Formats: sequence, structure tokens, C-alpha cells
Amino acid sequence: MPYPDPFYPVVDSVAWVERLTKLGVGTIQLRAKDLNDAEALQIVTDALAVTKGTATKLVVNDYWRAAIVAGAEHLHLGQEDLQGADLAEIRKAKLTLGISTHDDEELATALKAEPDYVALGPIFPTTLKSMRFAPQGIPKITEWKKRIGNIPLVAIGGIKFEQAAEIFAAGADSIAVVSDITQNADPDARVRQWLGASAKAA
Repeated sequence: MPYPDPFYPVVDSVAWVERLTKLGVGTIQLRAKDLNDAEALQIVTDALAVTKGTATKLVVNDYWRAAIVAGAEHLHLGQEDLQGADLAEIRKAKLTLGISTHDDEELATALKAEPDYVALGPIFPTTLKSMRFAPQGIPKITEWKKRIGNIPLVAIGGIKFEQAAEIFAAGADSIAVVSDITQNADPDARVRQWLGASAKAA
């Protein structure tokens, strides 16, 4: 399978990681905010224990030190996190690296770090966190993909299942999904929908 998988949910707890792993999700990002070092190490360790022996790849958001200590294999950094991260240590630990981008300057910064994938967002307005960047829109996906070439492109931000086909067609290799799963009335059924669509996109 490609990395990251075409369907790439982002969740904030070990309970969600466990639920999605049991449903057969291939790539899951754990994004839990405002933890101290001990808390970060604990949640990363617990999430890795849940995915061990399964086909699920766990991507740790932000906490690169905890990821290294816990023996994670995949890391995602936002631009602020990237500034404070030790890329040499991350590479030495053989972690894959995904980086968030929102504009041309951030894309240039990300590409200097030689990431394993680039995330572009928000594609649509998002209610989960206040964004200082306006929605990118679907045409930006095509433009970004042309610029980064063979590097996988992840679309994120306010994306619902009904928009998946259009976003894949625009050039996204993967779609990161948050509220369309975590705030859905039937998350398991929604996950199965996404897995069906992403199998066709892979």
C-alpha cells in the first residue's frame, strides 16, 4: 500500500486509534495537543501498543522526542513544530516525516526538509481549529501536486466523504479526515465508506 494510505484519519486519543485499527484503517495520525513530555510519551506508547501486530501505521503528530523514545516509525510536523525539531535526530531514528503547508513560503520550508509527504490545508473551512489561512480550494491541490512531483500530497481541512472523488481527481494522493469521522453519528459506517473509496483511489 502507498504511504500514507489514501484514507488518513486524524484522531486525538488512544481509544480512537484502537477503534480505527480494528476497522482496518491503514494509516492513523495521533494528534493530541498540549501534553507535557511524560504525557506525550505515555499516549504514544499506548497507541503503538494498540497498533502493534496489525497492518495499521501510527503517525505521531508533533511529539518527535516521544516518537523516537517510544520507537514509532512515522512522524508529522506542523510548521511551528518543524522549527523546533531536530531533523538530524528524526532521520537518525529512521522516522518518516510528513509536514503541513498552507502557503508558498511554508511549502518551500517543507521541501527543504525532504519530507516523505506534504499536507496542504485547509481545503475547505474547518470548525475544529481557528486557521489563520483561508481555505485553499480544490484547484490548489492540482497546483501543489504539480510543484511537488513524486512526493505524496495529503489534502486536509473540512473534507467530507462526498468530496473525496473530486479531491482524488484533482491530484491528492491521500485525504486526511477529522470531523467527518469523529463527529459522525455512525463513525464506523463512515470509516467503511472511506475505506471503500480509498481502495479504488490506491
